[in-house]
Amino acid sequence: MIQIKLHPQAFDPLASLQAFQNQAPFRAASYGANAIFIGTMRDFNEGDEVVAMHLEHYAGMTERQLHDLTQQVVEQYPVDHVLIEHRVGDIVPADPIVVVAVWSAHRKLAFAACRELMEALKRDAPFWKHEVLADGSKRWVEHNTAG
Repeated sequence: MIQIKLHPQAFDPLASLQAFQNQAPFRAASYGANAIFIGTMRDFNEGDEVVAMHLEHYAGMTERQLHDLTQQVVEQYPVDHVLIEHRVGDIVPADPIVVVAVWSAHRKLAFAACRELMEALKRDAPFWKHEVLADGSKRWVEHNTAG
């Protein structure tokens, strides 16, 4: 099962995980490993204090791209389940931005798939970040930070 969701408002990654696991196709006893990554907004970037950010996306295209990226990773790392939930819109420091969770029989595969999914999101997902700095200026984020 693959589930991808974008949130225009704040979300609770742990509640999302619980809701995913409560779905009928999910059987916790069938999986020995669950790797989870939760990303939150930092209050700094490139040496500046950041007080807010707008995460822009193109509805429909972004979801399709996330699904394609996930399919590519699952072909390389055949895990049982994948959950990706991502914020869009206005965000402030400490807000969760993304949760990536992977379930498989063994930890090696779960860790590898979770990391690859997160790297693929950072590298290829169509999101555009517009930061608001502490001095009131605004700028587009041109580069993602290295993992």
